[in-house]
Amino acid sequence: MRNRTLAADYVRRAAARLRAIDVLHEAGSWADVVRESQEVVELALKGLLRAAGVDPPRVHDVADVLEAERSRLPASLAGEVNRLAAASRALRRDRELAFYGAEDLTPSDFYRKSDADEARDAARLVVERVRPHVPADASH
Repeated sequence: MRNRTLAADYVRRAAARLRAIDVLHEAGSWADVVRESQEVVELALKGLLRAAGVDPPRVHDVADVLEAERSRLPASLAGEVNRLAAASRALRRDRELAFYGAEDLTPSDFYRKSDADEARDAARLVVERVRPHVPADASH
């Protein structure tokens, strides 16, 4: 029961953050769109795993777990697992860079609208695909 409650909470919060991503996008804050999109994908995929009875590890990229536990996921998602895992991997690579930058890289100068568009599209796709498979928690 606890896994289902957490799963629903994760997916609900991921969906709510999509609206925050839109606000950041409207402000032209491309690096923040990329960072927040990663968090949306992470929450949604961890919600999916929990709903399937898998306790996800405390890592930011659950692509390997998603692929390894493919048989425990809803059958209707079988054709989507590779795409969902690819979104997780791609956004994980940018997680810290989009937030902190690097000695020779300022996030606001580095990330472009096209990066933000791609990240936001990935976040929307993941939430759209996961949401129907994670029952909403009745307490919300």
